[in-house]
Amino acid sequence: MAGIRLPPEDSDVSTARPPTNTDLISDDDRSVAADSWSIKSDYGSTLDDDQRHADASEVLSAVPYRSASDYSSDKEEPDAEPVSSMLGFQSYWDAAYADELANFREHGHTGEVWFGADVMEMVASWTKGLCNDIAQGQMLNHVADDTSVTPEQGEKDLTDWSVLDVGTGNGLLLQEFAKQGFTDLTGTDYSEGAIDLARSLADRDGFSGLKFLVDDVLDTKIERKFQLVIDKGTLDAIGLHPDGPIKRIMYWDSISKLVATGGLLVITSCNSTKDELVQEVDNYNHRRVAASQESETSVSQEAGSNSPLFSYLDHIRSYPTFMFGGSVGSRVATVAFVRK
Repeated sequence: MAGIRLPPEDSDVSTARPPTNTDLISDDDRSVAADSWSIKSDYGSTLDDDQRHADASEVLSAVPYRSASDYSSDKEEPDAEPVSSMLGFQSYWDAAYADELANFREHGHTGEVWFGADVMEMVASWTKGLCNDIAQGQMLNHVADDTSVTPEQGEKDLTDWSVLDVGTGNGLLLQEFAKQGFTDLTGTDYSEGAIDLARSLADRDGFSGLKFLVDDVLDTKIERKFQLVIDKGTLDAIGLHPDGPIKRIMYWDSISKLVATGGLLVITSCNSTKDELVQEVDNYNHRRVAASQESETSVSQEAGSNSPLFSYLDHIRSYPTFMFGGSVGSRVATVAFVRK
């Protein structure tokens, strides 16, 4: 059984170096860490951009901010402190995908199917239905500002929808979207091993048209905007970093630059409820409006900066539910937001 590396018996224990993150992450460690969550997440971030980190810290100190979990209707009191895990570190995912890539090359194994195949299929088919409803103008009554999504935009065929999967991991979710008829599909992940695995699986499974790029959503270098951005577990794992609250703020600042005007953001989470995700978006909207009102720079005074950027559109209602403590819940939440 793999475990933490120990010094030889005849060595001086007092001079042994402390184990690094790589030393600590063994097969057993990964299994324990992943099994500690009802569904495994697919992304984390260890961004070292000091300036952006400082900016987010300043926002946290200036704005009354509570983590999204504080707003869950089935919790009487907020959590004492944020929960962190090794799943929030890039070193965990680099090691995990290095193993999965080696297993694929040696045995042809696909590896872990994060959240399960049934969830991926449901997210892809539900999102397709959402896009079709928008195309037919049936979802406009869900949007506060009717100019956000127009029937003219929706009339486009699915092949015209540009799709970005942030924290794509092994890329299997993008394969499900390809099966639904989407063709302009791009997946990004900050783990190079994940991208190598995603490309290998796509080639093997006949989806060579999928595009995969190494990119950190918290410090994205992508300049293109997409009509549909999907996130399966990325925000979850970002929140598991010790600096999770700060990195979640950075996430929203970055993701807002990737979603096109009138586009959709679809988030699937096992750590947040639908109401918590909606509240987190409301928090972001309030921070953005407050910053716009306080700042006198030309950037902050651009058109629309004084109105909410994201609005709740819909959520999946067909996930299996369970009863606990008198409350009904689901182990997964998938929520769609529209960008104005």
